[in-house]
Amino acid sequence: MKILVCIKQVPDSNKVEVDPVTGVLKRDGAASKMNPYDLYAIETALRIKEKTGGLVDVISMGPPQAMQVIKEAFSMGADHGTLLSDRRFGGADVLATSYTLAQGIKAMGEYDLILCGKQTTDGDTAQVGPEIAEWLNLPSVSNVVSIRKLEEDGITVDMDLPDEVEVAKVKFPCLLAVDKDIFQPRLPSYVKKLKTKDRKIQVLTLDDMKDNDEINYGLNGSPTQVQKIFPPETNDKKEVWDESGDVLAKKLFDKMEELKFV
Repeated sequence: MKILVCIKQVPDSNKVEVDPVTGVLKRDGAASKMNPYDLYAIETALRIKEKTGGLVDVISMGPPQAMQVIKEAFSMGADHGTLLSDRRFGGADVLATSYTLAQGIKAMGEYDLILCGKQTTDGDTAQVGPEIAEWLNLPSVSNVVSIRKLEEDGITVDMDLPDEVEVAKVKFPCLLAVDKDIFQPRLPSYVKKLKTKDRKIQVLTLDDMKDNDEINYGLNGSPTQVQKIFPPETNDKKEVWDESGDVLAKKLFDKMEELKFV
């Protein structure tokens, strides 16, 4: 079975600079890590590979430093990695991002199963995975929390919906967006890290895409524009009260009224 996992490098903290002109995060040189939800997708892929055999490839989109998360995937057990990196991809919204990834996947070849994390910690839209499936004309299932059955022609999974858990069987090829409850991700292996330190990572640019019209990528291909983006404000203000119970109760109630909690 050929499995592809979509992974992303995200900021390691909320102290990230924002481009004042484009309103997007400045990712170059910023402390970063693999998107936590993608670790569950990688683990899912590796467990399926251990049962069925085959290959696990990973794909990411970002600046050259995003190779770090592909190397981390190698140290977990992934076989091949591809990075979509081109300044013309920059500033993409979810639609342009999903289109770019879909074009990159087409350039890489066909896969039986594509796995994504439920969402990313920098965007939190949970839209890119299902949109990739639409561009590739594949069936998809989101919020996958467990795998019930793995068969030759398809996979049966549990979807965590707001009021119930729904069971769905989808035929290969398909795309699944997995949630954090599906498996506990394994730690990267130092031995695998040493073995794969020189493994080549394929880099694709806009010129490598079947559709290489700039109008469909990056800011040009993004129908939604960010008006403003900023890190959350930190509030470390605190008060310590040392009074009797009755006095504390009254002070607490007054404070809650002041803050309009009641």
